[in-house]
Amino acid sequence: MADCLFPWAEAMTVCEMTQEECGEFLANASVGRLGCALDNQPYVLPIYFAHEAEYIYVFSTFGQKAKWMRENPKVCVQVDEISSPSQWMSVIATGHYQELPEPEFTAERDHARRLLGKRYQWWLNALAERQLRLGDDAATPLFFRIHVALITGLRAIGSSPPEVGARS
Repeated sequence: MADCLFPWAEAMTVCEMTQEECGEFLANASVGRLGCALDNQPYVLPIYFAHEAEYIYVFSTFGQKAKWMRENPKVCVQVDEISSPSQWMSVIATGHYQELPEPEFTAERDHARRLLGKRYQWWLNALAERQLRLGDDAATPLFFRIHVALITGLRAIGSSPPEVGARS
């Protein structure tokens, strides 16, 4: 790290997280960013989710993201926790989108509902946003999951930068 732009950067180490660490991190998180793409145009938005084994479960309503993921099911979910500029974790899970329609996926939807139900107001953002924008009848629930193909993560460990104006 000899070519650091910031004097405190030498005290920071960035390490790869193990698969187990990444899985545990996702299992304890509930908010992340979903990334999808269509016609070479990326789309990223916040989501509430639950992670278990090789799946990430999401409750939403039908909209642009569902349209795009139906066309291109390759997606990713990014989650981070930032304590300071030199203390953070970031995990990216890549995989494939799969809708869970009734009645074919009743058991999977019930499972997703139970997992998501452990999260505070997991349903609120998706329904409230659609109801405010389009009216009560437009908020058709949509459960989907992402079959995770790969999880990678990085963790930074170090000291925080000195405060502006601090004396040595």
